[in-house]
Amino acid sequence: MTLDDIIKTVREDVAALHNELVTYGLVIWTGGNVSGRIPGTDLFVIKPSGVDYRDLTPARLILCRLDGSVVPGSEGSDGSPSSDTAAHAYVYRNMPEVGGVVHTHSTYATAWAARGEEIPCVITGMADEFGGAIPVGPFAIIGDESIGHGIVSTLRSHRSRAVLMQNHGPFTIGKDARDAVKAAVMLEDVARTVHISRQLGTPIPIPGEVVDTLFERYQNVYGQDPQGALSD
Repeated sequence: MTLDDIIKTVREDVAALHNELVTYGLVIWTGGNVSGRIPGTDLFVIKPSGVDYRDLTPARLILCRLDGSVVPGSEGSDGSPSSDTAAHAYVYRNMPEVGGVVHTHSTYATAWAARGEEIPCVITGMADEFGGAIPVGPFAIIGDESIGHGIVSTLRSHRSRAVLMQNHGPFTIGKDARDAVKAAVMLEDVARTVHISRQLGTPIPIPGEVVDTLFERYQNVYGQDPQGALSD
């Protein structure tokens, strides 16, 4: 497969995955974005800024280098990349195991971020998927690498593939773009469930050793073709 073929495939995958954000109610209007690394290269594709999801096609995605600059002459290069591009680029440069990054303002996860409070690990599905609590990253202003730095510095010390950037919203990472979108969907689900549980009373924490066992099983045994955790 040629490089052009690989780029085409990633473009198609990432464009289609944006529809999942809409399907699961994780975004409104033109907010949010998915990016995907081009395997074996220092390139990634990302959603253009301010483009309606209904108008998003593979050709409109913007091909960028890992410094965040747009590749001249590539498809979509006449558009402006997402305002989160610098953050995505920083993650890719500093976490080579990451193949996809997602940002949303999904309601419940963002509500936790607005409080600057981590989501405690009180349900087994959360232990399975994230290996513990969902951490909070530092407050940072959009537009430069500050958010990316906060994502990396927070997630490097956690098994979680999700971080709640304080007063902003969630970012998720994955082995590829689909994996990162799955994390975004699961994050919003646990954010909602744990919020509801706190309205009913005090959630019961899951012991750390049990979280470890659940995470290990889900990541390396569960399913038809277990792939292991992102950090493996």
